[in-house]
Amino acid sequence: MSRRQITLADLAKELGISTATVSRALKDYPDISPETKKKVLELARSMNYRPNSLAAGLRKRESRIIGVIIPSIVDHFFSSVIKGIMEIAYDAGYRVMLCQSDESYEKEVADAHALFDSRVDGILVSVAHGTEHYEHFVDFQETGIPIVFFDKVPSNMDTASKVIVDDYEGAFRLVEHMIQQGFGPIAHFRGPMIASTSRSRYQGYADAMKAHHMEPDESLVYPCQDITLEEGHAHALELIRRRPDCKGIFAVTDTVALGAMTGIKEAGLRIPGDMAIAGFSDWKISAIVDPPLTTVAQPGLEMGRRATELLLMEIHAGKDQATFLPETVVLKTELKLRASTLKID
Repeated sequence: MSRRQITLADLAKELGISTATVSRALKDYPDISPETKKKVLELARSMNYRPNSLAAGLRKRESRIIGVIIPSIVDHFFSSVIKGIMEIAYDAGYRVMLCQSDESYEKEVADAHALFDSRVDGILVSVAHGTEHYEHFVDFQETGIPIVFFDKVPSNMDTASKVIVDDYEGAFRLVEHMIQQGFGPIAHFRGPMIASTSRSRYQGYADAMKAHHMEPDESLVYPCQDITLEEGHAHALELIRRRPDCKGIFAVTDTVALGAMTGIKEAGLRIPGDMAIAGFSDWKISAIVDPPLTTVAQPGLEMGRRATELLLMEIHAGKDQATFLPETVVLKTELKLRASTLKID
């Protein structure tokens, strides 16, 4: 059996009418009789006709495709974001072209160029940890292709909309909780300071320490370049060796925190009896490890939805030649208090 896609011409030939009439019948134009519409729709169903959306888009100078560049597909937070993106995009009749940068600037640039060449109608981007230059995104704006950044965003592109979470507040409240539980001084395993999320979480940590009369000590701050389990594990062992007075760790992500947990246990210490630990992101596994990990939950699903809604608003404004003002949306986080930071009486 032939797998050739059925076209409007095939339907028109079978019914003995023009392709224009078939097209107008499928679009429910009022000047086509109900009888003709019924015949066209029945034949289209029986022959498994599917509209060629790409060809139609090219005629209208649109592809009905949204591009997405995301650091990691398997990350629980980003998988939630993707789900939110797809919900809104598909409901609006758009398809999604997904690219994974693996936190690499070079891959991010290549992905951006590929999406540009694919004539996407707009793109959604969470930048990689190592991204310091944004010329590959400026190209989109200069050619009128809308772009919305989410989660990790550039600090110098004010002409683009952004959707972020309040990383600063989440980190501040988490560290304050640990101090109030009596787990000071507290170390911070931070991310690369190029990333907006890492900077905000570090600042929340530092300001919470200051607010409780604990001047931040750089000897308690350990940089994580790749945000891995291995870095968390190694830093925990080094911290225990160098600073036995330290009673708490705030890690930039749950991944790093879980790695630190293994290091603490390897050193023979109890959590939280000897060392409290907390992360950021609220991975599903964080609630079932031993002990369950205190963390900050981010609304990934809502972030994906809001970012896509903003992008579609800008796309439609461009079609209508209407003014669109970029917007920054800040979403609230939620503190998830679990046994890893709850003081044992």
